[in-house]
Amino acid sequence: MKVKELKGGMSVPEITVEIVSKGEKRDFATAKASGSVCNCAAKDSSGEIKLTLWNEQIDLIEEGQTVKIENGWVSEYKGELQLGTGRNGTIKVVE
Repeated sequence: MKVKELKGGMSVPEITVEIVSKGEKRDFATAKASGSVCNCAAKDSSGEIKLTLWNEQIDLIEEGQTVKIENGWVSEYKGELQLGTGRNGTIKVVE
């Protein structure tokens, strides 16, 4: 898949993107869960999208790396598409 094909609410079997920039890690706590979250800008040849990293993913991923997401998910927040691994997805650095 390519970034330009992504739409809110869709599952993403597999996509490879480059991390353009990585934001600050933020801690959160709700009634259901607590942890850390970080937003990144990611791109491929077709466009750019916000990538959300959770908990241990934050320390694995750095700017400039290329990552492969499998079984990911696209959500929409305040009109902006966000790519993430969802509950069952994986993210790994591509060498």
